[in-house]
Amino acid sequence: MKELTIRKNDADQRLDRFVAKAVPLLPDSLLQKYIRIKRIKVNGKGAKRDDRVNEGDVLQLYINDEFFETPSEENAYLKVGAPKIEIVYEDENVLLVDKKPGVLCHSDGTWSYDTLIANIQAYLYARGEWRPREENAFAPALCNRIDRNTGGIVIAAKNAEALRVLDEKIKLREIDKYYLCAVRGRPEPREGVYRDWLFKDARKNQVYIRETSCPGAKEAVTEYRTLQKKDGLSLVECHLLTGRTHQIRAQMAAHGTPLLGDGKYGEERFNKQFGEKGQALYSYRVVFTLPTDAGCLEYLRGRSFQVNEIEFVKKYFDFDFSVDN
Repeated sequence: MKELTIRKNDADQRLDRFVAKAVPLLPDSLLQKYIRIKRIKVNGKGAKRDDRVNEGDVLQLYINDEFFETPSEENAYLKVGAPKIEIVYEDENVLLVDKKPGVLCHSDGTWSYDTLIANIQAYLYARGEWRPREENAFAPALCNRIDRNTGGIVIAAKNAEALRVLDEKIKLREIDKYYLCAVRGRPEPREGVYRDWLFKDARKNQVYIRETSCPGAKEAVTEYRTLQKKDGLSLVECHLLTGRTHQIRAQMAAHGTPLLGDGKYGEERFNKQFGEKGQALYSYRVVFTLPTDAGCLEYLRGRSFQVNEIEFVKKYFDFDFSVDN
């Protein structure tokens, strides 16, 4: 139990709003519950959430110590009252989650608990699969990342051995990632391989495509195939053979078929025509090829996992995911 005395500058606030500021890691749902069941008292008595606190009041807080820690990305999971994740696949070692556009994988430098990793950790913590107070260093971690405004499958490791194997396999390109995108017009030819040189301007967080190598440039290789054409748009599947920043977005634009809704590499007039403000890009399938020894993840060799509910695909195409395309 901790006690807090209300000072002059904290007076005349609602009880729940004061406690939310004083104990920022406490989930809103628990805050309201604790007031209701009198685990939060004012001057030794129960109170209502909208009661005003006065100077000199003493609050008794029967709240676990971890909620009083300084907020950081490492403990943000504590703030998540009801984890929001869409599970594609799960076992004792790995968790595959469908990240929606607009969701950050990790915090962007400012403290936030509305991130994918915080929700995954909160989910595993609530199920008792991860006990952070008993761990010396390990925490469930993401093995790949997707840009905020791109959706798709993100792989998380539940234990240290799985994390080690997944990191190695991703580095060796033994886990294939396939994306779907909606583009203007149609690629010519309908399928093929783009091999370009990609130069990144870190200051602008933008990349540029070059036909030949130049200092600082890295090779970008993407296999693509057109799955459907409808109403001036094409649905294109892209298989990344390299993993460069903004690779698909920059390459498709450089080759004359910019992504629908892409504000950085696309075309403003084209995006306005369809009323789209976020790029139509989704990491919809992962394949665990694992041609070499995969240790504790051997059982995943040859398995693939796919997301079939993609908003821009449903909106602009009549593509059937159940058919082998």
